[in-house]
Amino acid sequence: MSAGDDLENQMMTTKHHRGIGSRGGDQDGFGPSPRPVVPLVYSEFGDDDELSPQWKSWLIPMFVVANVIVFVIVMFVNNCPKNSESHYPNQHCVARFLGRFSFEHLRNNPLFGPSSLTLEMLGSLDWYRVVEKHQAWRLLTCIWLHAGVIHLATNMLSIVFIGTRLEQQFGFVRIGLIYVISGMGGSILSSLFIRNGISVGASGALFGLLGSMLSELLTNWTIYSNKIAALLTLMVVIVINLAIGILPYVDNFAHVGGFLTGFLLGFLLLARPQIKWFSRKHMSQDRRTSKYKPYQYILWLLSLALLIVGFVVALMLLFRGEDGNDHCHWCRYMRCVPTSGWSCDSV
Repeated sequence: MSAGDDLENQMMTTKHHRGIGSRGGDQDGFGPSPRPVVPLVYSEFGDDDELSPQWKSWLIPMFVVANVIVFVIVMFVNNCPKNSESHYPNQHCVARFLGRFSFEHLRNNPLFGPSSLTLEMLGSLDWYRVVEKHQAWRLLTCIWLHAGVIHLATNMLSIVFIGTRLEQQFGFVRIGLIYVISGMGGSILSSLFIRNGISVGASGALFGLLGSMLSELLTNWTIYSNKIAALLTLMVVIVINLAIGILPYVDNFAHVGGFLTGFLLGFLLLARPQIKWFSRKHMSQDRRTSKYKPYQYILWLLSLALLIVGFVVALMLLFRGEDGNDHCHWCRYMRCVPTSGWSCDSV
């Protein structure tokens, strides 16, 4: 719906059956809301502070505050007692003592949050509106919306545990760029493969941070003392979190898109100078030492090329109306794998 649509009138439309995607959760229901598991990520460079710079983390806390403020605004606009109970008298709002901030009936939203109609109005990811209505801004706004208190809490805990350490190690500029660009990367890939339902949440951005951890470890491989243990820990965390994405109603395309974007950005933004380069100012010889190793320059160039090509091609396909499922028939299994315990027919 457009921003000017009347929310009260929309509650009567046939779209009431559409669920809220929670990154995960992308259509006819509120699925689980998996968040990246927090690994033991870094070993320190050593005693030299120059080799392990520390910044004060302020951007990650600001992201958390911003997400909470946005959620409060969404609940204010949602106004369950007026917009839901007036049309569905048998579906009472949850926590009515909160007034207009009370939650939708759990049958409509088990995550304790607003209606899908409110999220649509305020900027959730919706292929039809992004492509047909030319509302490309939804690729960015959807990562600041959350389907409910549970969704918001798990996301914010993850960003604090994962993002704070990254920001302390690499600064707010680089980590902020990884977070936002990865979130958009996840939104683009999700829009290419999911055409029905809406999706919200910061999982793409969070998986981008996780992907950047892996590429940071690989590009700075020679300076780690426990590199094998760190690599195995990260791989286990990544596999577990991506595997959760095959559950029904989980937007695993946002996870994968965010992860791949963050992985490439990690090579671009998180490479550390080699130790010999730091020692030049303490030594009179060997002043021709390169700041980075040759393989770091190669990875930088390859990542930059892949990132540019990937975004350009994906955006072209998206706004030409291409359906990614037509070009990748097996990709549907990234979104949901049918088992005896659940069906993927409605996903």
